[in-house]
Amino acid sequence: MDSAFKVVIPARYGSTRLPGKPLLDIGGKPMIQRVVECAQASGAGEVVVATDDQRIREVCARLGIAVEMTASSHRSGSDRIAEVIERRGWSDDTIVVNLQGDEPCMPAALIDQVASNLVARAEIGMATLAHPIEDIAMLFDPHVVKVITDMAGFALYFSRAPIPWHRDKFLGNKARLPSSVDFLRHIGLYAYRAAFLDQFVRLAPSPLEIAESLEQLRALWHGAPIHVGLAVETPGPGVDTADDLGRVTEFLSSGRASPVPSLG
Repeated sequence: MDSAFKVVIPARYGSTRLPGKPLLDIGGKPMIQRVVECAQASGAGEVVVATDDQRIREVCARLGIAVEMTASSHRSGSDRIAEVIERRGWSDDTIVVNLQGDEPCMPAALIDQVASNLVARAEIGMATLAHPIEDIAMLFDPHVVKVITDMAGFALYFSRAPIPWHRDKFLGNKARLPSSVDFLRHIGLYAYRAAFLDQFVRLAPSPLEIAESLEQLRALWHGAPIHVGLAVETPGPGVDTADDLGRVTEFLSSGRASPVPSLG
């Protein structure tokens, strides 16, 4: 992958379910450091943390991590990234990967993949990834976002509901996944062209986005295609709750995660 792409990591201190999440300790390092190390292990030419919190800025500065202080009024990480693009003067055709600040186990290969997928499709402005669902409980979990695509790999819809709904198989038996259709879990990793993101954040939230609480539905609502690549690796766990910290620590200590260079 060409090193021209950038990674921006939005990081908020005031998480509702887990306040101070970016600075929580995971195996002797603050989580934001773990996420930055994942990004630095990719082919990114530049990695920047975007925050509105002085405590996060100070930790990043101490660790030598590039950081931009952004407005506290932003509704989403996408808005925060758009401000970073403007502040840094990146060109309209710059590929920017949105790596969420609570993904300390994201494989570098997936960061490269989502950027490469967008580079290969000059006609679109947004790409993301998914991987197969093999557990019926995951399909019916509203916290797990599902996606369905067309035959060319472009998103038709994202939902917290189980999609596609297999009318015959699910009518009386939800004990196992039907084998006649592919079920995909969306991975919350995005690549944007800078010009597209500038336009995207100016659009009003769509009714579907509000109903599902899924920002990517705004793009589909306005007719913008999203390419969905099938992930070359399965990502490790993210961190939404205190219980997730234990799962992440176990994952990292198990050796299943790819080694990343330490910031010190």
